[in-house]
Amino acid sequence: MSDRQASAPCSDALAALLAQRQTVLPRRLGAPGPDAGQLRTILDAARHAPDHERLLPWRFILVPQDARAALGQAFAQALLERDAQAGTEEQQRARDKAQRAPVLLLAVVDEAACDAAVPPAERILSAGCAVQNLLLMATALGFGSALTSGQALQSRALRQLFALTQSERALCFINIGSVLSRKPPRERPALERYTSVLAPGRDALPLSQLFFPQNHEH
Repeated sequence: MSDRQASAPCSDALAALLAQRQTVLPRRLGAPGPDAGQLRTILDAARHAPDHERLLPWRFILVPQDARAALGQAFAQALLERDAQAGTEEQQRARDKAQRAPVLLLAVVDEAACDAAVPPAERILSAGCAVQNLLLMATALGFGSALTSGQALQSRALRQLFALTQSERALCFINIGSVLSRKPPRERPALERYTSVLAPGRDALPLSQLFFPQNHEH
């Protein structure tokens, strides 16, 4: 049996896992979340992301339950930074966002430290791969997950709470927990919508023309 034949079951399992992953919003996530061992397994998956020059330009900060109130206050303060007239109910809704998912992580990328030859775009790309690894491992373990962001990520209040350096950027929160309810899977874009074939001197060709040229003879 060739290596390719031996790996076929693994590729089938991976394809099924990729198709299974979907965003489950924090309000649809509940207890139990990953235990300590499962959380370690999820976080271990991040280190398999590509990382040019091995800079490790990203990190993840766990927000435990006893720190959620402080995060909620930072969300409320971030709202007031944007809108000094925000009312009490609006501020409370901002605070409530910190309490939803059983496990909450902040993804942070350092856009400048260590090696100026590795541009911010590559660092963010590496961080995105690490985040996707976390989401896939969470899915493999039977949990739902979602990425959440918003203007609060760049607020003074949040940056101070997480002690971010000048060159660090908060990318997103990663929410993980048991799925309480799930929406039907959304339709994914067709391959032709995000691929093409380079054709110098001509318009880019659809990938199907390379794979199935007989369909384009006429």
